[in-house]
Parts: sequence; C-alpha cells; structure tokens
Amino acid sequence: MSTLANLQQKLAAAQIRGHMGPIEGAAENEPSLAKPIAPSQDALREPASPIKVWWLEGHWLNGSGVLAGAALLAIGFAGGPLTLAGVLGLIALMLAAVGIFNARSASREPAVIPADFSESEHDRLWEHRESTGLLATIHDALGDIAVTRSIDRRILHANATFRKLTGKPHPEGLTLEEAGLVFRAVTDAKHQDAEIATPEGRRVFAWHDVMFRDPTTGQLCIQSIARDVTEERQAARMREDARLKAEYNSAAKSRLLATVSHEIRTPLSGILGMNHLLAQTPLTLEQANYLTGIRQSGHALVQLVEDLLDFSTIEVGRFQLHPRKEALRPLLEGVIEMLAHRAHEKGIEIAASVAAKVPESMEFDPARLRQILFNVIGNAVKFTQTGGVLVRVDLRERDLTISVRDSGPGMTEEEQARVFGEFEQAGTIVEKSAGTGLGLAISARILREFGGRLSVASERGKGSEFIISFPVGLDAEESGHEWRDIMLKGSRVLLLAPEGAASEAITQTIRTLGGHCRLIDVGEMDDLLRSFPMGEEGIWTDLIVDHRMAPWYFSEGNALAVPGLRKIFLVNPEERNTHPLDLFDAWLIRPLREQSLIDVLRGRMRGMEKRDAFIEAVSEIGITTPEAEDRTLDILLGEDDPVNAMLVRAMLSKAGHRVRLVEDFDGLRVRVENAETRPEVLVMDLNMPGGSGAAVLAQLRAYERRHGLPPLPIVVLTADSRDSVRRQALLAGADAVIVKPVDPEKLSATLHGLSRSVFERA
Repeated sequence: MSTLANLQQKLAAAQIRGHMGPIEGAAENEPSLAKPIAPSQDALREPASPIKVWWLEGHWLNGSGVLAGAALLAIGFAGGPLTLAGVLGLIALMLAAVGIFNARSASREPAVIPADFSESEHDRLWEHRESTGLLATIHDALGDIAVTRSIDRRILHANATFRKLTGKPHPEGLTLEEAGLVFRAVTDAKHQDAEIATPEGRRVFAWHDVMFRDPTTGQLCIQSIARDVTEERQAARMREDARLKAEYNSAAKSRLLATVSHEIRTPLSGILGMNHLLAQTPLTLEQANYLTGIRQSGHALVQLVEDLLDFSTIEVGRFQLHPRKEALRPLLEGVIEMLAHRAHEKGIEIAASVAAKVPESMEFDPARLRQILFNVIGNAVKFTQTGGVLVRVDLRERDLTISVRDSGPGMTEEEQARVFGEFEQAGTIVEKSAGTGLGLAISARILREFGGRLSVASERGKGSEFIISFPVGLDAEESGHEWRDIMLKGSRVLLLAPEGAASEAITQTIRTLGGHCRLIDVGEMDDLLRSFPMGEEGIWTDLIVDHRMAPWYFSEGNALAVPGLRKIFLVNPEERNTHPLDLFDAWLIRPLREQSLIDVLRGRMRGMEKRDAFIEAVSEIGITTPEAEDRTLDILLGEDDPVNAMLVRAMLSKAGHRVRLVEDFDGLRVRVENAETRPEVLVMDLNMPGGSGAAVLAQLRAYERRHGLPPLPIVVLTADSRDSVRRQALLAGADAVIVKPVDPEKLSATLHGLSRSVFERA
C-alpha cells in the first residue's frame, strides 16, 4: 500500500476512534466498532445557538482542511524536497474545505438536535457529520472509493468516484453486487479485491472494510475504502505467469536432457563395452592404438553428456556434491594420462607436480573434481599448439590450489571476461577448436558449489594460467610432507631434456621428494662427465635422458658409458619400441607417475615392465575374476538392448560367473519368483518392456516379505544419471545402481560386495 493509502486509513481510523470510540467488550480480532453518543446525565439542557454551531463548524472544518493539506504536504516532504504539487495541494484542500462549509451552510436546513444534548455532545455530532463529508471529498480528489453501508450491506452513502465508476448516480439502497462489483477471493477478513466494469474496461480495487456505529442512530454501519490497483495486479500476474513459464521451460529442458542423455548413453555403453572386449583379444600395436582412440573419444562424449546434465541441474538448483575421503594424486595422474595421447599427437608436453605438503588423501567430491580437471586441463591442451601444459598442486591453509598453465595463444581482457560464459570460446575463428564452449562454464559453477572459484590470468600471445581453488576436508593429524620429502633423499639426478613443462615437473617432483635435480643441455654434459663422479654439488647417481635428446645420446653413447652412473630413458608410450632400450638401465614413460619415478630412482624396478602393466590396465579394463576370489555367482541378467546384453553378459562370463538372460520384466519376475530358477544375484536394466523398473523392484521385495525369503541382491543398470532416478531405485529395493556406460571395475567391485551376503547365507 502506498504512503497515500496509509494516510487514508489513518484518517478514517482517527475519525472513528476520535469521535465514536471503541465498542465496549469487543474482541481484539473483530472489526473495530464505534460507541454511540448517548445523552450525559449531567449534560446542560439548553440548545446551542445557530451562531455558535455555525462558528464551531466553520473553524473545525477549516482546521480539518488545513490538517489534511498538511498531511499531504508531509507526504511530499517524506518523498523529497517541497514540490509545487504539494503547495498547490495544500491550498486546494483549504479552499475546498471553505467551499464545502459555505455551500452546506447556505443550502442545508438546520439539523434537528435532541434538546437534551450537552454542548460538547452537539459539537461532537456536528464534527462527525462534517468530517464524514470532508473524508468523502478527499477520497474523491484522490480517485478512491468511499462507501458507507448498513449492517445488511446496503449502501447508505457513496462518494462521487463510486457513482462515476459504477454508473449509478443514486446507489443508495443497493448492495455492492447489485451496483456491479465482483469480489475476488478474500485474502483475510478485512482485505479483498473488487472488480468494477467501467467504460474503460474492468478495474481492480483493493477493498478495506471497517465497522462503526452511527452516532445519530446508534446503528452498526460499514465504512469501506478502496484504491485502484489494476496496474499493480496486472504486473504481479505477469510476474507470476513469467515465473510459471520459466519453471515449465526449465522442467521441460531437464526432461529433454534426461531423455537425450538416456538415448546417448545406451549406444555409448555398447561402443565402450565392445571396445573393452576387443581390447582383450590379440592385437597389433596399430590396432591397439586405434582402440585407445575410440575409447578416449567415447569417454569424451560421456563427459559432454555429464556437462549438459550438470548445466541443467545447477540451473534448477538440484545440483548435489558427494564428498568423501579420496587420494588426490592418483586422480590427477589419471586425468593427465587420459589427455596425454591428445597432447603427444600435437607434439606438446603435459606434466604435473604436487607439493610436498599436500596430504595423501583429503575430503572432496572425486567425480566432480575429475570432471573439472578434465575440462580445464583438456581446454589448455586444446588451445596449445607449441610448448606444453603444466599442472601444479599446492595447499594453502585449508584451500587446495591447482594451477593449469599453458603456452597457448593467451587471451585479451575482453576474452577473459567472457571465457566462463556458457557456449563461449576465446580467440579468433582460426584459433577456436571444435566443442560446445560449455566446459569452463560448468567447471566454474561446480567450483562455486564446492565453495571455491575458477579464475584466469592471461596475456595475448603469452599463454594462460587457470587457477582452481576450493576448501577441502583435512584430518588434523594428517600431513603430506612427513614422509614425502624424504622419499628420494640421497638421489642426485642429471636431467638431459629440453626446457618445458615436462622437465620443470620432473625437476620439481624430485626436489619435492627430497632429492636433487639439475636440468642440463648437451653443452654442459661433457664438462660434467669430466668431473664425474664428484661434481660441485656432490656425487651424481642418475642420468635421465629425454627421448627428444636421443639422437645426440646414441651418437655419443660410448662417451656416456660411465660406470656408477645409472642411465634412465624417458619416452612417450607410443615411441617406446622405436629406440634401442638396451643402452639404458631403466625406463620411464611420460606422463610421469610419481610412484614410478620413486621406484626407478631407488632401484626397485627398471620401469618398463610395471608401466606396461599399467598401460594395459588402462586400455584393457578388466574385472577381478572370481577364480581369484573363489566366488562364482549364478546371475540373472535383465537387459532388452541386444548390444548391452551381449556386453554385460560377456563381462560377467569372462569373470567366471554363470549368466542367464531375460529381455523383459515379465520373464524376470517369473524366474525370480520361481524357487527352481531364482538366481543368487539379479542384474537388471531399469527400463525394459513389461512395466516400470521401480514398480517391479517394489513387487519383488513385497514377494520376498510375503514368503519369508531372504532379500535377493539386486544391481540396477540405468542410462539415466539423475540423482532422483538413483534414489527412486534404491527406495524401491535396489542394492546398488550403476550408470551406463558400465564400468567393468565398478561392476566387479559391486558384485564382490554383494556376494558376501550370498556366501554367508550359503
């Protein structure tokens, strides 16, 4: 309600309180009533003279006009400096008051006043009559409605505004509904909206009722005041319509993305699964490289689907983090290795180093952090054509800081300002790469959910540095540097390599682990060899040769055959078979894993054999065989997609499990509820012909309760990654939910955990 409307209410309330008083015994929550004027026992019996009545009425009315004008003038002061409108309003109201007084004094007949009224009671009665007329005049000037009605809700008096709007010049005796008013739903006992059909169209008024007692008759009456709020209500309705439309569009977008995600994940699961099965067959090196490319492209597509879904869930406020204690270093090294093939194809370096004070494990959401790292580091690789990408991790109090520095084209200030926008890519058309431009925007939003931020520092032509920072959960007793900074104590390493991200990361890692490392070039090598084994910095224990320095090394191989100096070859995985490795004591594969570096420099391994095993594990994801665990399960697989059915069945069969297949929920229920065909474990897709997956789960659990059967371990497979779908499946009775594409290692770990209950019952 505006300030002017508040003034109206105060004037009306003051009129009723000041001249009529409250009804005795009225409840606080009931409408206020006025007390009738009764003759006083001690009142004077003589009537007031007409001159006195005229004089009192005139002065009171003029005073009321001044007060009303002053009130409006005060409104002007409250809103700002004194205005011309305020001054004119004051003068107009004073003149109006005088005019009303003169007109009424000249035209009306003398009012009949009971002879037994005292002088003060005479004054109060005249004041009431004149104040009622003045209040109606003020409401007319403001364009508001003022109506007085009897207790049976028939109009006793209405101001000119009401008569004009309703087209009823004489509304006395009518109800408001008969006068054409339509009332909307009441918001409370005293406030409601009324609609009036005017020649200009339907208008909406905020309606307020106050009950009082007529001082001349003692009867209860209703005083109503209403203000035109048509524009306000229209604006509110437009805002509500816009809100509902936005919510509907957001929900529709979420449904569309969920459907698209489901439809994409199903064939993706088949592609990646068949890639996994094919990788377990005998292959040439060329074929293995092709499969690696297929797998990486498939995972990139999965990542894009995740980005789109995250973008949608963040927009509607349903995004959730799932923090748990996790080791950061293996996670980072895994992301670097996934992107290394792409970097090496472009001829650029990619490497990472972790500061000594970073603990081995911390509390964070590993899936989301992996997604952020993949987006930010992958973006750096995408836009870097020469040089490389260096990732450095540090801990500042309780904030983990990850720096991703590249030697790419860099950005202008304007490009930096919009690089975190949705579907934005910095650079010229020539520099932009294929992609949605969504990865950095999603990463920035996820980091805000972490309580952190993603920032960038860049200069055109000088590369960029993205800074990821967020708080992590740390144990008070856990510290990273208590053991890490002594792991390579005593190792003194010469690194023969070009300057760049890889050499910087290796040097920093060796120093972090307590060793000493010096980067050298070909020109320095001869001088160092002449002073071997003791140089200015002590005895050198190891020489690491980057494969890019191999031509010089092999041409000078005899000169480097120095006893006591172990020689280690650093090579890309795709180039490991192109060099004569027998000239070296050990080998390291880029990108470098910290544990591999420790093992080689401490003489525990030559490097290649363990690294080969790791590479094979990446390209040929396998699941732990039940022979190793001595647990073979009878599994019923419910899957209607033939490719995914063949894939999951092959995974389970290769692990030694017995697998039976059904392609709809009807067949699944028959086999589960039959004692002779009931499996030990059920693996089922959530969407198959014959019903709803959640409903079928609930039916199976209800059947078990009715017949007193032990609960069957159930693993649900779904292409819908929404948390709501996962929760629904778990509430319906599933023991675990795995999102497609099916990760064989996750499936193996899940079955291993569920099999314990099976064998405990057996």
